[in-house]
Amino acid sequence: MDYIRIKNAAEHNLKNVSIDIPKNKLVVFTGVSGSGKTTIAYDIVFAEAQREYLDSLSTYSRISMPRFSKAKVETIEGLSPAIMINQQQLAKNPRSTVGTVTEIYTYLRLLFSRFGKPILNAGDFSFNTPSGACENCKGTGEEIGLNINRIIDLNKSLNEGAIKHRTWKVGGRLWNIISASHLFDMDKPVKFFSEEELNELLYSESKHFSNDSQGFIQNFSYEGIVPRILKRHNDSRGLEGVSYDAKFFTTCKCSVCGGSRVNEKARSVRYHGKSIVELSNMEIQDLLPFFEKIDEPLSEEIVSYIIKNLGLLVKLGIGYLTLGRSVSTLSNGESQRIKLARQLGNSLSGLMYVLDEPTAGLHEKDKQQIIEALKLLTQKGNTVLVVEHDKSVIANADFIIDIGPKAGSQGGEIVYSGNYCGLLQNNSLTGMYFSNRTRIKKKSGSRSWDNAIPLFADRNNLKDLTVNIPLNVMTCITGVSGSGKSSLMDALVDQVEKATVIDQLPVGTSPRSNPATYTKAFDEIRKVFAESAELSPALFAFNSAGACEKCKGLGYETINMHFLGDVKRVCEECKGKRYKAETLRYQYKGKTIADVLDMTVEEAKEFFHNREIMKRLDLLSNVGLGYLQLGQSMDTLSGGEVQRVKLASGLSKSGEIYVLDEPTRGLHIADVDKLLDVMNQLVDRGNTLVVVEHNLEVIKNADWIVDLGPEGGEKGGYIVAEGTPEAIMKCSKSYTGKYLAEMQQ
Repeated sequence: MDYIRIKNAAEHNLKNVSIDIPKNKLVVFTGVSGSGKTTIAYDIVFAEAQREYLDSLSTYSRISMPRFSKAKVETIEGLSPAIMINQQQLAKNPRSTVGTVTEIYTYLRLLFSRFGKPILNAGDFSFNTPSGACENCKGTGEEIGLNINRIIDLNKSLNEGAIKHRTWKVGGRLWNIISASHLFDMDKPVKFFSEEELNELLYSESKHFSNDSQGFIQNFSYEGIVPRILKRHNDSRGLEGVSYDAKFFTTCKCSVCGGSRVNEKARSVRYHGKSIVELSNMEIQDLLPFFEKIDEPLSEEIVSYIIKNLGLLVKLGIGYLTLGRSVSTLSNGESQRIKLARQLGNSLSGLMYVLDEPTAGLHEKDKQQIIEALKLLTQKGNTVLVVEHDKSVIANADFIIDIGPKAGSQGGEIVYSGNYCGLLQNNSLTGMYFSNRTRIKKKSGSRSWDNAIPLFADRNNLKDLTVNIPLNVMTCITGVSGSGKSSLMDALVDQVEKATVIDQLPVGTSPRSNPATYTKAFDEIRKVFAESAELSPALFAFNSAGACEKCKGLGYETINMHFLGDVKRVCEECKGKRYKAETLRYQYKGKTIADVLDMTVEEAKEFFHNREIMKRLDLLSNVGLGYLQLGQSMDTLSGGEVQRVKLASGLSKSGEIYVLDEPTRGLHIADVDKLLDVMNQLVDRGNTLVVVEHNLEVIKNADWIVDLGPEGGEKGGYIVAEGTPEAIMKCSKSYTGKYLAEMQQ
């Protein structure tokens, strides 16, 4: 069969969707956030392919395998074995590195154990074994240290409270000891201290002093801030103090192994003049030519494997990474490309790959490499299904499936299927925006600014940058992948205590959390029902007295089917309404509390004319989420919906500093349009926005841009350009400026 044939799919919001998906092609699913595209690709196609494959195994084997519930689809035919390449982290274990997850480091260990000088066992090069791990850090490459920027405000004097730790508060005992020691000018800002004075303040060993001044005892001891905090941190009796101290600590490279993770014995072995540590710390794009020059018949098999896999990583645009880089520090996009490299390295055909936004976290400059990799998979005889919003990927697809017309209950239909030319002529939101019949308008002019946050950043590949982040405007941090954007963002969050990070991580994993409870609107709704019935609000809570006793307020029961997937069955007692019968006897304006939870945000606003309820529900309407059901579980929201829910909470505030990490990830261009409205509202209310972003529509609407680069890795970490979008477009060295200018044309 040349097609994957789906008939009457009704999972989540899908409205009995039927579609023939061509095999051995690059197929893109697109549509607004929450339209149902991920449901088709993952919850129907991938889940059914996995379930049917596992069904072919013996029941004994299936007991230990992941379980998939049967999707709500009448029939699905033509499926192949499926591999999912999502954006989840490769591993949560801090010991996992780029080298270990790609297995290149395993081959390096083998190479050094056979051909290195002197000869050691392969296990002696592993940082996960006692024989190879550094004695100090036990193979993690890190140790705990104190972050001086978190302890000291360099712009203040000691009399002004330069020491942020509460133990040294102005007027307190330890502050008085510092003052009585006469070691420091208490009125001089700490940034003007000499190196000797700063070391005395931070690291001094205990010193004894005598003092005859009134208010002090005759003899006292002075000790530096750092050794005193470290002593308390190691004292298990001060548990509350240790918890408070934690925010002043940070992880830093191990002082013994320099972050290499392995011991001196392993570090001393050489292969072609290099240690395994030196090779692990080289950027992959520099490591590849090192191995390409090696011509040894005995090591040919090992070296050829290393060359092939290093080449794939370079081809996918992540050659700036090192094999020693911890995978926990990788972006979602980098993790996904490493997974993609694994698949490109095999020679299998007839497979089905399902990818979630493979261009996420990529600069325009780097996208073509991903497109070529996806096409290479189809050339090997595989089917590639991609959930994507990026115009360049969609334009290169063999077949496009556009889901809509809108989101939630207003979506779940196929509004277009076919090639790119046909999409441009279609009246779907995707077609309208891509054909420029609808456009995201650039706001007129850039907002001016007077004050800025002075920021110093020297972490990872950043080259001792001093940057001014303007206040009360929107600043975009831009640059190619690996240029240092996230590192600059982390430095900002570290140095500005009141900065709020808004990301796309779930706002809650509990199936009981929903838009009504999250916005606190449900508290007010329960009050309205309680006052109407002259009862306690607790009776109208599905987590409390009003809950159905059989399902405990969930509305369903989960049945463990052992080696089959778990099945959710509507509760027989409450019929999915969550409440016990006594609660459902009470109505407000003809509706039960369960009826209200089935309403959308917009429907609820029409139903209730209550100021407090309206105020909370308006938070969701204002960010384009009026289609969500009040009782919809928060764990069913898409990443874009999650981020807008978080942004909504800031619309009533002013004077805040918000840091947004790629807010357009997972968003359709129509949703980006809405997001920009929300972001501009936040700034107009007196807030500061700092946005790490690749999306050119957002970048062109920034008031100020800090463009990093010029390349990724060690060739990055510099400021290429700073200024308005118009100024960046004139910078010949800026890739961002180049693509901005092209888009404007």
